[in-house]
Amino acid sequence: MKTDIHPQYNTEVQVTCACGNTFTVGSTKEAIEVEICAACHPFYTGQEKTVDTAGRLDKFRAKQEKAQSAKADAEKRASKKQAKKKEEKASEETTTEA
Repeated sequence: MKTDIHPQYNTEVQVTCACGNTFTVGSTKEAIEVEICAACHPFYTGQEKTVDTAGRLDKFRAKQEKAQSAKADAEKRASKKQAKKKEEKASEETTTEA
């Protein structure tokens, strides 16, 4: 291994979380500050923290409803066109027979 190219490894580095929890690890840094740790993470604590997603789910549902209503309207128009064509065809047949 080459000498003088590797960083200094510190065996006891203090890690401080935003929640106030502290613990010791080994690292090449002098001190470490983190925003979330195992003591305050919702997965490990079992507490659910709500995160506002700016109504993404509501927006998605609104888009889906709009798409379904547009599809239903298109189907209604298509069925009306078919009914109108059948009526025209039937009226043509009755006029040609007479």
